[in-house]
Amino acid sequence: MNHKLDFNRHPCFHADVKGRFGRIHLPVARRCNIRCNYCNRKYNCVNESRPGVSSAILSPLQAVHYLEKVLEREPRITVAGIAGPGDPFADAPVTLETMRLVRERFPHMLICVASNGLCLPPYLDHLADIGVSHVTVTVNAVDPEIGRCICSWVRDGRVLYRGIEAAGLLLARQEESIRGLKARGIVVKANTIVIPGINNGHVPAVASRMAELGVDLLNCMPMYPNRGTPFEDIPEPAEEEMRAIRRTAGEHLPQMLHCTRCRADAVGLLDSDRSAQFRSCLGECSAFPPLETHRPHVAVATHEGLLVNQHLGEAATFQIWSRTGEDFALVDERAAPQPGLGIKRWFELAEILDDCRAVLVSGIGDTPREVLTSAGILPVEMNGFIEMGLELVYGGGDLSRLKAGRRECGKGSACGVDGSGCM
Repeated sequence: MNHKLDFNRHPCFHADVKGRFGRIHLPVARRCNIRCNYCNRKYNCVNESRPGVSSAILSPLQAVHYLEKVLEREPRITVAGIAGPGDPFADAPVTLETMRLVRERFPHMLICVASNGLCLPPYLDHLADIGVSHVTVTVNAVDPEIGRCICSWVRDGRVLYRGIEAAGLLLARQEESIRGLKARGIVVKANTIVIPGINNGHVPAVASRMAELGVDLLNCMPMYPNRGTPFEDIPEPAEEEMRAIRRTAGEHLPQMLHCTRCRADAVGLLDSDRSAQFRSCLGECSAFPPLETHRPHVAVATHEGLLVNQHLGEAATFQIWSRTGEDFALVDERAAPQPGLGIKRWFELAEILDDCRAVLVSGIGDTPREVLTSAGILPVEMNGFIEMGLELVYGGGDLSRLKAGRRECGKGSACGVDGSGCM
């Protein structure tokens, strides 16, 4: 990355500019890899302002299109962040692709990300290469005995950990993340959720350890009681207690005192949030995704080359189509990976179709949909002529017009070929 970034234009890290420069949160992180006892991620709630809440989920391409639309109406946005509604590194390919596209399209934009740190370490070099300037890591305890009371479980790959083992692993990854970020010159903020009776007396120890690791800023956030969580009956800490905690923590680290507990789809100035005004724009962008121009082709699942009439899991081959002037041309035919590989099959298919912006199918299971979407390939379910689908895909039209009646699939018993489902 060759562009000089002005770090002083980040309103969350510099309170003196919060009335001049704004931020946008791009809600692309669908999944989370830990379960905190205070968190309830209600994606579609429009009435709450807190982390973990978003009114829509975007793909990387949709996110950049949304950012373009917002900047047309709110040019004071200087920071594009990814802060949920799940954890950005539980959906690392989606997060990295979003940040890459933002950097490519808006080279002077500051990019930040907020994470629990569990799955962040493998991507430290990626963040530096993209030019991520600011990272926030939520650290609620530096003693696993306290951490085990806050986090019910953590999922590392396919393994689920609970109790002291979960808390110890999470803390180790958080410290590894922070050390790695600072070694790469990235500004780091730690968020600590203050939970009465759990960690409110432990915050000074957190602040001290964060200072040792080189953290730049600490944000002590009062817990917001959320219905349906184990901590729903714990009251929000009083403002007087929060002031005392921040004073003590401030002996170790500078304090963020202007946090607004932003939603995962927040947009605007910190003092003048415009999330509600842009909610319809966010919804439109999530429904009608733009497509990548640097992926010239579209893959098609078809029996005879005229109609889109094969389920993704049924297709042994995919026709590859491209636009040539005002017409469309069949340019290739590619073999699909063999069934029986589980999720690996869909990662292999994503590699085979890596120059395709979309794949036209009559049906698709949830797992391959997620894998292909994460790779930047838009699955389009439809029934009808191939050319009709190509016209809307290349023309950026309303893809909902192509929507096929949903075929039962994906659970292993309804595949039209051999009963193996999307495996």
